[in-house]
Amino acid sequence: MLSNAAKYAIRAMLYLAINSNQTSKIGAKEIAEALEVPLPFLAQLLRNLTAHELISSAKGPGGGFYLNEENLKKTIWEVMVSIDGTAKFDECFLGLAKCNDENPCPAHVIVAPFKERMLKDFMKKDIQKLALEIRSNRTVISLKNLEF
Repeated sequence: MLSNAAKYAIRAMLYLAINSNQTSKIGAKEIAEALEVPLPFLAQLLRNLTAHELISSAKGPGGGFYLNEENLKKTIWEVMVSIDGTAKFDECFLGLAKCNDENPCPAHVIVAPFKERMLKDFMKKDIQKLALEIRSNRTVISLKNLEF
């Protein structure tokens, strides 16, 4: 349901939420290595996120990317929309041109409540809350350095 770009953007923002602040900025290369994401693709995403004021950046020595208080309040939905727009959530699960409550596809009754719940969760969950949950629940945003 999410593009790789949206997934990488969300993970990058979470990495910044956990590891950066206004005095400790992080470069694109470090983020790409930590998340095991292609650097050129991530750099483009970071520029997009900065342009949409979802993350902050500073140039020069000691520069890099970070999240300020306003950035931390951005929702997962805002990140997704900045990368993918809303089309993925408006599309029919089976690919029909028009699928809605009045003209449902066979999967609509199953998928619609799931999409609605996910949308509500993405619209109310901000980056700061999700980063706190990552710390307390010990969830991961990268499999790098994990043993299986």
